[in-house]
Amino acid sequence: MTEGAQLLAQAIVRDGEGATKFITIDVEEGATREECVKVAKSIAHSPLVKTAFFASDPNLGRILAAVGNAGIADLDPGKVGLVLGDVTVVEKGARARSYTEEQGKRVMKPSEIAMRVTLGRGVESATIWTCDFSYDYVKINADYRS
Repeated sequence: MTEGAQLLAQAIVRDGEGATKFITIDVEEGATREECVKVAKSIAHSPLVKTAFFASDPNLGRILAAVGNAGIADLDPGKVGLVLGDVTVVEKGARARSYTEEQGKRVMKPSEIAMRVTLGRGVESATIWTCDFSYDYVKINADYRS
């Protein structure tokens, strides 16, 4: 039952207006599942993050700003980590020494992208699916009146 519901939910995201990319956001090491959901939704709902994904731009600032905007009052930025695809981008709140822009561009090109955010606060986790905002998204939503 859960598997079928997940497939339907993912199909809805993939069929987003003008969507070109399907993004899985895993938030881990949260103190509660609820805070993991808040962080994942903050990233998934950010127009700046969604447009960066459309542009295949590994914009760390936009993603980390969305983490910060989730409203976790006692979040320690020095414990936050970020992995895009197979590339570690942020470790302990700072850009990973091994990270290069070329790696970031490579992992942002595919139509399916996985993101893992670690909060360093506990053992809870949550997953959210989202899509990018493309030129077609704007066109579709600007060309009709309701």
